[in-house]
Amino acid sequence: MWKLRRFLKQYKIYMIIGPLCKFTEAVLELLIPLITADIIDVGVKNGDTAYVWLHGALMVFLGALGLSFALVCQKSASIVSQGFGTRLRNAMFEHINTLSHAELDKIGTPSLITRMTNDINRLQLAVAMLIRLVVRAPFLVIGALIMAISIDLKLSVIFLIASPLIALVLYLVMNRSLPFIKTVQERLDRVSLLSRENLSGNRVIRAFDKQRNDIKRFTDANDELTEMSLKVGRISALLNPLTYVIAQAAIIAIVWFGAFSVNSGELQTGQVIALVNYMTQILLAMIVVSNLVVIFTKAFASAARVNEVFDTKPSVVEGTNEEVTAAENAPAVEFKNVSFAYQGGGYAVKNISFTAEKNMTIGIIGGTGSGKSTLVSLIPRFYDPAEGTVLVDGIDCKDYSFTQLRSKMGIVPQKAVLQSGTVHSNLLWGKADATDEEIEKALKISQSYEFVEKLPEKTMTKINAGGTNLSGGQRQRLTIARALVRSPEILILDDSASALDFATDAALRKAIAEETSDMTVFIVSQRVGTVRYADKILVLDNGELVGQGKHNELVENCGLYREICLSQLKEDEILNREARA
Repeated sequence: MWKLRRFLKQYKIYMIIGPLCKFTEAVLELLIPLITADIIDVGVKNGDTAYVWLHGALMVFLGALGLSFALVCQKSASIVSQGFGTRLRNAMFEHINTLSHAELDKIGTPSLITRMTNDINRLQLAVAMLIRLVVRAPFLVIGALIMAISIDLKLSVIFLIASPLIALVLYLVMNRSLPFIKTVQERLDRVSLLSRENLSGNRVIRAFDKQRNDIKRFTDANDELTEMSLKVGRISALLNPLTYVIAQAAIIAIVWFGAFSVNSGELQTGQVIALVNYMTQILLAMIVVSNLVVIFTKAFASAARVNEVFDTKPSVVEGTNEEVTAAENAPAVEFKNVSFAYQGGGYAVKNISFTAEKNMTIGIIGGTGSGKSTLVSLIPRFYDPAEGTVLVDGIDCKDYSFTQLRSKMGIVPQKAVLQSGTVHSNLLWGKADATDEEIEKALKISQSYEFVEKLPEKTMTKINAGGTNLSGGQRQRLTIARALVRSPEILILDDSASALDFATDAALRKAIAEETSDMTVFIVSQRVGTVRYADKILVLDNGELVGQGKHNELVENCGLYREICLSQLKEDEILNREARA
């Protein structure tokens, strides 16, 4: 938790005021048993009613004063803990957005969500308890011991025996529960993952009638979480009984031996009651400490998980914040002996070299898992190649700032993702100050204009999170329109027409060819018809570039490409289309 102290810096005044108020309240609380002893030993013993009323009023006043200080401390703790949580979440969210795809893949979305919610909530609680109780509880224990010693040295030995025993119990419980708490968090991540998979893939699960199977997976994971939580609960449950047993045994000893001291005249009745009160205060303080042990044990585990995110550094580091001047007459994109492998896997693309001149259309085709999406992900630096160089406008991608590099590009990912809001607000992601004319043009090119015009409020129609109130083809066309709004220099369409029918796909390709002649377009697809008229076609197989050229050339010279063509078209159709081309 020490690493996270930077998020508390602006709350220093509250962190001073809060503990000071709690300290003052504890001092006032330690005075109460002494006043009680005086009431019994002086007021009650001598029958002095005025003395009893006066000291009773003093106790009420001290109680009200202590309450006032406690309320100030409570407000200070709330300000600090809520502010700490807010700043920590903001910083963590910002840091997550600096991580590259590789780190996000490694940690996982469910785990990041759990860390930003459950773990930070635990840290907030720990901060609040730090201000409210960490000063008060130990001071009450130490103060009660000192006051007991000042009343009677012999009976205070009971305090000196009981307090270390309670502390030992606390240590043993904390030492045993910490590893289990870490495991609980890991299993909670698993439950979050399964919940997310079930909710996001609910239609697929029902389509294959796998509800029972999914319920079993979730139940098993939940049972594992429950089992581990019960282990932590059993260990934590020992705290209160053991501390109560030790404290109550100490109180019995005080009363027992105190009675002999009263009979011998060494002590007065009120002093014995004061000692019992101090033992009770120690007991209550130790119970608080035991609860703090559980809270802080969980908080330490959560802090480690949060720090793990902050300690994770992006593998793709921004090159410069300065504007880079593109080389003249350079290709729009050039790959030089590029290889890339995902963490823990073999090469996804290997030794790829090609050039894409400005205003060219590049088709990329290959079987599933051949590396098509990986290849185009290297252009905007979602990943960095393990070997080789990717150049944009003659400059190494690594020399650009992310803003400058990605502002050149319009990217349509394989999975169509829309944000909650309106059609209009989603299109403005491509260009924040886009005019109505630019939006209309993008909608027409993407073949979205017709169906958007039929929506209840047209471009102002609300879109649900993920675009669930639209069809798959509509979502894909809107993501294409979003990329086209900014009129990018490089347009990357990563299998972005897979949900479209052949007629719409053909109309889309025709519109892109006619209206984006000033763009370099990358089209990733498994359909021959989608890429056949590209200026250059790249054929991938198991991450290797096995052919590049125009359609006619590849049909003659690339066996894999011809095989793909024959799997989708009849041979005479290929020849006829070649003749027209």
